[in-house]
Amino acid sequence: MTLFDTLASTQWLGYLAATLTTGAFVPQAWYTFRSSDLAGISLGMYSAFTCGVALWLLYGVALGQAPIVIANAVTLALASVILVRTWRARRTAR
Repeated sequence: MTLFDTLASTQWLGYLAATLTTGAFVPQAWYTFRSSDLAGISLGMYSAFTCGVALWLLYGVALGQAPIVIANAVTLALASVILVRTWRARRTAR
């Protein structure tokens, strides 16, 4: 196996992992958008999660790894919308 073969196989592994982890998040985000049910959302957890995803995105950019960048860009967009909607809903409820 050549170095190119190794790199190509690890890229596909990264894309598969990115597809599964981001794909697993999409149904929850879709449910939240569709139902507007934010009662079970923890602001602390979503804040930490969103910051963590942003850091993974920066890490992917620094490494120049498209699977990390793409997956975390999509997840960051979805998580950010949920976080902002939850924060606004809780602020309005006070």
